[in-house]
Amino acid sequence: MDLRTTVARAQRLKQLHADHKPLVLPTVWDVWSARTAVGAGFPALTVGSHPLADSRGADDHEGQTFEEVLAAVRPIIAAVDVPVSVDLEAGYGQQPADLVAGLTEVGGVGLNIEDTVHSEGGRLRGTQEHANYVAGLRAAADDAGIPLWVNGRTDLFLHAEDPSAVLDEAVERLRAMEQAGADSVYPVRIQDDDELLAAVVGAVAIPVNSTAHPVKHDLERFRRLGVGRITYGPLLQLALTEAMKGMLGPWAP
Repeated sequence: MDLRTTVARAQRLKQLHADHKPLVLPTVWDVWSARTAVGAGFPALTVGSHPLADSRGADDHEGQTFEEVLAAVRPIIAAVDVPVSVDLEAGYGQQPADLVAGLTEVGGVGLNIEDTVHSEGGRLRGTQEHANYVAGLRAAADDAGIPLWVNGRTDLFLHAEDPSAVLDEAVERLRAMEQAGADSVYPVRIQDDDELLAAVVGAVAIPVNSTAHPVKHDLERFRRLGVGRITYGPLLQLALTEAMKGMLGPWAP
């Protein structure tokens, strides 16, 4: 994709975040799902690592190489005329500049970056370590002249036995990512906890991303809590899996 189109789509994604409270980005995994979501009226999309891996017979948690992910998302991005963000897990061992260069070359204009380093035994990056990686992404995007949307994710709640017990540390991580140049932050696995969602929303000045289930969750609830951005993670694909089983069941031998 040419640079002018990539920059225009990145600018469009930034404006959409300002216009929609929250901005809902359907999480897709192939050309069919991307075109279907756009046909349903959505102005931007995100590609999820888990559903992408499932669709390709690979494992999540960096079971694909960065090059394989880029090869898979290139036709998805080319198939639609809307901005597309891509979940790049912990970065596939890439330096921030290389991650940005590869993503933007295929036309991606946003990314998720998480602090669980799967290539190193699933360890959690330290607060400043992850903030430094986010800062590297921001610097690389600025150097390229592309206003790439950086969604900084933390898995701290995901790994905690008691999520409420790590709230202060999570807020510290979110604020560090905000100061490092993240455009939004994504504390995963608290989508069903109103108190924790409200707390993290109130702790930062940038949009907070929440995972949502397209059937079981309510958009107005997230809006009421102040959530600025919604993605589905693997939950859209899982919902469609159950629906497909229901449709096919009566036809099975």
